[in-house]
Amino acid sequence: MTAPHREWVVENNAWAGAAARLSVLIPFLRDDPCALLQTMDEQASDGIELVVLDDGSGDDALAARVASSVQALGRPARFVRLTANEGRSRGRNRLASHARARHFLFLDSDMAPDGPDFLAVYLRLIDESDPAVAFGGFSVKLAPPLPEHALHRSMAAKSDCLPASLRRLQPEKTVFTSNLLIRRDVFESEAFDEGFQGWGWEDVEWAARVARNHAITHLDNTATHLGLDNVETLIAKYEQSVANFGRLARAHPDIVRAYPSFRAARMLARAPLRGPLKTGLKALVRNETAPLGIRALSLRLFRAALYAEVV
Repeated sequence: MTAPHREWVVENNAWAGAAARLSVLIPFLRDDPCALLQTMDEQASDGIELVVLDDGSGDDALAARVASSVQALGRPARFVRLTANEGRSRGRNRLASHARARHFLFLDSDMAPDGPDFLAVYLRLIDESDPAVAFGGFSVKLAPPLPEHALHRSMAAKSDCLPASLRRLQPEKTVFTSNLLIRRDVFESEAFDEGFQGWGWEDVEWAARVARNHAITHLDNTATHLGLDNVETLIAKYEQSVANFGRLARAHPDIVRAYPSFRAARMLARAPLRGPLKTGLKALVRNETAPLGIRALSLRLFRAALYAEVV
């Protein structure tokens, strides 16, 4: 291992001197990316490299497993381990700095491609149209149907797991870094905003900026989000995302004004007793005896009540 500044780098034997058409970029924080690395290695053809970044997990055993996995891969691969967490935006920007190809494919470590030709579809797209940005879609097809994830599954199915035909209606809104193809020159002109801290909205803000000058392609080449959250984690993420939503709204008011979450937040901003309302909504979300639809609606309203503080 070498240690430039705050990062350690491990490469396999295939890395040095390899030419890359597509860099698959996989960030992780405490999740184990080894299964995804193996899948990508099996699907990869000539010209694909894999770069995986540990954004400060602080887990020596996990880092050793990832390093061993990277060294065993047949395709060119590099493992970058950070000594401290840099966050979703800065970590992805750093990850991209290690890529050598003309196109980057950001793929979260808790994702699993839904098809055996996942990478081949992207390579064909690159050959046919050289897109500036392309989002393949999000699914929960392969995620185990665990009871503790029922609410997240319901929420994702309604708002995230959309076919390309619907995503194209709001191309900049329905973009997630979990399965995102970006051409190098586009990323070099528009990196992720490192002012976003914690969870949420940095990918949407990035897409809103990019959409001013580049078309965003949507296609049906989905990957499953295996890491569905339980109720407490969902609540915590929404609470953590408030400042980020405010940053997005200030940067792109014309776009955000059309979001249902923004309109609901503006309405609730005028409502009295917002504190007790949030407490009541949170209790409904946690109530496992309530119908799932009621809990999902309560969670959306809870998020809007949080965002009322910044709109």
